[in-house]
Amino acid sequence: MIKKSAIVIGAGIVGLAVARAFAIRGYAVTVIERSSKSIGASVRNFGMVLPIAQPDGILFERAMNSRRIWKSLCDDAKIWYDEVGSLQLAYAADEWQVLSELSDIYKHRGYQLLNSEQTCSLSYPIVQRNLHGSLYSKDEIIVDPREAISKIPEFLFERYGVQFIWNTTATSITRDTVFAGSKSYSADEIFVCSGSDFETLFPEEFANQNITKCKLQMMRMTTQDGNTRIGPMLCAGLSLINYSSFSVAPTHAQLKARLHLDFPEYIKWGIHVMVSQNKSGELTVGDSHEYGLTPEPWDKALVNDLILKYLSDFAQFKSEKIIETWNGVYSKMKSGETELVIKPEDGITIVNGLGGAGMTLSFGLAEEILS
Repeated sequence: MIKKSAIVIGAGIVGLAVARAFAIRGYAVTVIERSSKSIGASVRNFGMVLPIAQPDGILFERAMNSRRIWKSLCDDAKIWYDEVGSLQLAYAADEWQVLSELSDIYKHRGYQLLNSEQTCSLSYPIVQRNLHGSLYSKDEIIVDPREAISKIPEFLFERYGVQFIWNTTATSITRDTVFAGSKSYSADEIFVCSGSDFETLFPEEFANQNITKCKLQMMRMTTQDGNTRIGPMLCAGLSLINYSSFSVAPTHAQLKARLHLDFPEYIKWGIHVMVSQNKSGELTVGDSHEYGLTPEPWDKALVNDLILKYLSDFAQFKSEKIIETWNGVYSKMKSGETELVIKPEDGITIVNGLGGAGMTLSFGLAEEILS
């Protein structure tokens, strides 16, 4: 019996999620990637799988399904992950009020509202001065994106025979054939998961979509002395106005107005500050958000300084030496949509526009599309 076949363009997290979803359904899968390895936004992030950021309904369910798949995949592929959960910290009365409201609204998720002492007991670097408390979620897990995104292709090949064609740029697509210069590859289904490189294939289709790009700046601090673990991933007040799941709190609008007044430079550069820790004990810190179809290639010292200043107000680490800085660029829908899934032709599907939630949502979304 001849297997059905699928070609996936792009070996970032969305492409890998789609490839996996096809493979477990018995398809013969080929992934075509223009680089020798994934080097885009999928390896330039915190490595956070962050269900708390998603509102109730399909998005939270998708995030939790992705979490389940991440755990299973990491266990099978021997990829490191850490079920550390997250702490959303409050250093002002209005932030604490919002967290209190969220703990009630999302009580079915099992979040815990912790006082200052309880919060600090979970993470040594948290600054206790002016700390009202935190909202703790056990759902979040961390992977090292550089390790995970490089190992998943190896696992998909070994377990399911997924073929990866590296250093090959898809230049055009017909109903069942992908062309890469003079080479061609055919399949029953073709999925285009090209991330921020959405101008190369179907440029006219993308020109008609409400899509843009977002550049973010990030940094990495050295391994902590004695490889000390910081516990949960950490974020503070500005994160409360970055994620839609927090906006359901009745006093959220007042908090947002106050933060806009108090932190105009942070709002200008789209900064909210989070920190996670990888397997080797290094800390990933960020980030900022600059939107536009042609992001500037250079990083701004001002933005990094603002990030580090805000971080120091809620967390101070044993080792704070910066060993790496970088930026990442991802595609994002401009009018609130959480993804772009369209069929420009029969047999061809485009999956794009997950914004900064690719690590959190991709596996679940792929399952939904192919169900």
